[in-house]
Amino acid sequence: MLQNNHRYVQVAKTAGFCFGVNRAVQTVYSLLEQGKQVATLGPIIHNQQVVNELKEKGVVICSDIADSPKDSMLVIRSHGVPKCIYHDLRAREIPFTDATCPFVEKIHRIVSDAAEKDLPVLIAGDPKHPEILGITGFAGEKVYCYQTSEELQKLLETHTFLHNSPFVSVCQTTFDKNLWENCEKILKKVCTNAVFFDTICDATSKRQQEAEALAKESDLMIVIGGRHSSNTVKLYSICQRYCPTLHIETANELDLNYVSRFRRIGVTAGASTPSGIIKEVQQTMSEIIDKVETTEANASINEQEIPATQESEVAQEMPAAAEEITQPEAESTVDVAHEEPPVPEKSFDEMTDMEAFEYSLSQMNSDQRVKGYVLAVTPTEIQVDIGRKHAGFVPMSEYSYDADADAMKEVQVGDILDLIVMRTNDQEGTVMLSKKRFDSTKIWDNLLEAQENETILEGKVQEVIKGGVLVMSKGVRVFIPASQATASRGDALEDLLHTTVQFRILEVNRARRRAVGSIRSVLRDQRKEQEAAFWNDIEEGKVYTGKVKSLTSYGAFVDLGGVDGMVHISELSWKRIKNPSEVVSVGDVIEVFVKSFDAEKKKVSLGYKKAEDNPWAIFTRDYKVDDVVNVKIVSMTTYGAFANIIDGVDGLIHISQIANSRIAKPQDVLEIGQQVDAKITQIDDEKKRISLSIRVLLDDEPAVEEAEEAPAEEVVAQEATEEAAE
Repeated sequence: MLQNNHRYVQVAKTAGFCFGVNRAVQTVYSLLEQGKQVATLGPIIHNQQVVNELKEKGVVICSDIADSPKDSMLVIRSHGVPKCIYHDLRAREIPFTDATCPFVEKIHRIVSDAAEKDLPVLIAGDPKHPEILGITGFAGEKVYCYQTSEELQKLLETHTFLHNSPFVSVCQTTFDKNLWENCEKILKKVCTNAVFFDTICDATSKRQQEAEALAKESDLMIVIGGRHSSNTVKLYSICQRYCPTLHIETANELDLNYVSRFRRIGVTAGASTPSGIIKEVQQTMSEIIDKVETTEANASINEQEIPATQESEVAQEMPAAAEEITQPEAESTVDVAHEEPPVPEKSFDEMTDMEAFEYSLSQMNSDQRVKGYVLAVTPTEIQVDIGRKHAGFVPMSEYSYDADADAMKEVQVGDILDLIVMRTNDQEGTVMLSKKRFDSTKIWDNLLEAQENETILEGKVQEVIKGGVLVMSKGVRVFIPASQATASRGDALEDLLHTTVQFRILEVNRARRRAVGSIRSVLRDQRKEQEAAFWNDIEEGKVYTGKVKSLTSYGAFVDLGGVDGMVHISELSWKRIKNPSEVVSVGDVIEVFVKSFDAEKKKVSLGYKKAEDNPWAIFTRDYKVDDVVNVKIVSMTTYGAFANIIDGVDGLIHISQIANSRIAKPQDVLEIGQQVDAKITQIDDEKKRISLSIRVLLDDEPAVEEAEEAPAEEVVAQEATEEAAE
């Protein structure tokens, strides 16, 4: 805070986009980055600058789903829509993405449940606001809206059946917190069977509290946000109670003459105000104040003679003022005062269970830790004594985040549980408590510590969602983006579903109860360890089991665990193949051996075909000269015919050995595919060649002039030509 009467600007901590708005805007930008045509059902947020920017990027704003352009992805904004809209979208087969704020979705579930039970629903909020229109679309026919305590009083006067009938009371997420509490008191006085749900989102409550505290300390408040933004209008209304207040959309609306009248200026912004606009206002304010300060300082120096003893003080004071104005970040936060519970002599962790239990007897504020002595365990709840006239109970839904946890087996009468107060019902004399939320506070501490220490955690993949996967780890759902979920981008996310994975925490937002992790980070480190171990142990001839990672026209790449090696196409099969896919497929687990490697260049050549499967080795083992074999004619040349003996081994029947009389060409006697008997007359092991003869098996050979066999060199040349042709 600036000293000595100097002007200053102070910006509230929570000014700017809330979670729901940021999620909706990022959804649109993400779709645009994917190259999709995007339309929104109404303006995505109540901020004209953002809407205009999206329009420039091609986003179409539709007032009705029928207006959605063909082949466009329709985005439902954060305010939500009535249930009937979802039915229409599906009936018309219009593709859509739901960016409804999770806090609004929670209200939809509450009022839907009430509608199923035929209970009336009272909603505190603007009946014309898109959020309320969406909520009423889930609440059934018995729904009533009010905006002020006066409207609520009239509603209760005209609908007297509400005095004794059960009903559900909710409010708009951006409703005025103080007004909601006042209305709740009115309802509790008149109605005996109302069930209250405080559905003002945490961000809104904190934003309103900070704005109120800042307004009390300021001479002028500036509220930045859209004219039609409900939460911005609420902030404006709150600030007006304590000091003059301006509602602006951009820095261009600031009036230099008016703003320069004030010294202590507070700035807050609605949930749909981009941070860029806030910074622009902040910068403009700093420039205005800088000019005013300079003008005043010069005027002061000109109007009066400064004693020599004070010159140094003025010189010291001026730079300090300038520094504080030009560095607004240092003064851009405000702490909202709130009542803290009395501090015990010992911390909770230092107390014994019984000491903590005794201490909790006198501490009964909402959202506070207490100890509960278990009195009974039923299938629906755990009944506990927290030392007050109120009967404490823990619904089974608030027992544990672990879906497999069974309180009936795990909790015994006499156990003392760590709990958090959820809701106190003075009329019924009960206190609803939560064990899982107490456990969650410790879990978030652990997550922050894990993030800081880069600790490897373990969890189970519960769901594959758009953009990544959700991992449940010790009661907390951690989001793993698709880019961080697998070792490579091509891997399918669906393969992770219901598997146990290891990951690191990248980001923790405790206020929003969000954690982001990375599986790839762990896989990358594991691969580095595997790679180091691989190069340390590798040797020629060593056998590995690997997974086929990819195929090319010249071979297959195999993941050996940390290192990829290549099997050349010639090493895949003893047969002649045209493509590696004839032998292996991506994903196959195969056994390979190291043929050669270069540790410096990180290259490994692998072999796949085994020596014992070598067709020539099998032939020489099972056959010898003078054996008679049944062969199949596979090709013919001018000097003879090639016949297949076993897979991978062919022999040559020279034209002179086909018949016992002279023939002009092999086709005169043989044809492709014909099965004939032939005798092995010669085996050349060095050149891996076999000579066959049909003629020697023919009976009653007439004396004929033998055909002159071609020289060996000619046969070799002919064979090479034939192989090239094949």
